[in-house]
Amino acid sequence: MQNAGHIAQGLRTEHFHALTDTSSFHVLSIDYRGYGKSTGFPSEAGLIQDGVTAVDWAMNVAGVPPDRIVVLGHSLGTAVTSAVVEHFVIRGIEFAGVIMVAGFSNAPTLLSSYSGAGFIPVLSPLRPIPPLLRLFQSFVVDKWESSGRLAEIVRSTRTKLRLTLIHAKNDMEIPCHESDALFKSAAQAITNQTLDDEMFQSWKEQKSVRFDDKTFISTVATEPDIIIRQELVPYGGMST
Repeated sequence: MQNAGHIAQGLRTEHFHALTDTSSFHVLSIDYRGYGKSTGFPSEAGLIQDGVTAVDWAMNVAGVPPDRIVVLGHSLGTAVTSAVVEHFVIRGIEFAGVIMVAGFSNAPTLLSSYSGAGFIPVLSPLRPIPPLLRLFQSFVVDKWESSGRLAEIVRSTRTKLRLTLIHAKNDMEIPCHESDALFKSAAQAITNQTLDDEMFQSWKEQKSVRFDDKTFISTVATEPDIIIRQELVPYGGMST
């Protein structure tokens, strides 16, 4: 599940080769409706349907069982990934892994910190006026509630979940604290309790390993076989 643009844009083909040249992996990537050569107009429901259709094709036409499929999303693609995986998990279909690179918690919140091409965040001038900021956020049609969807995925998993969140600290478009929000939502679904930011950070620190290059990895696990992992690296930007 890719970001905006098309499947051959920028470094994407190199990323595909990096996955396939050193392993026996196969990569299935599509252009969402309205992107690349795909017709139609993009919407949240439409992009989710495109993702569901692609995974359904992999399972039922290509014949790849779900326990051999890793669903990977980047940027906007992480929102599609969370929705697609939720669609299947609540129907009892679980995958070998779910990877979200440079993800975000939801679209309205992201707009207050998203910096297209590294410029001033779209709604940042409204931050000092929370009621006005919330008003503008309420007009966002496609919400892309990834945080809530990850929590539902965790709660609905019956046998196995491997969820990995990857983000770079120097991401100038989607700030890395968005990955923290995703991790918190998924982890709290494991603990089945709501912690304030200070308590959660203290709890998370006990489950984190820090490295000299300022990379850190946080891991939480629970029954039946659920592992949620967050990797925060110093460099990578949107190409993490």
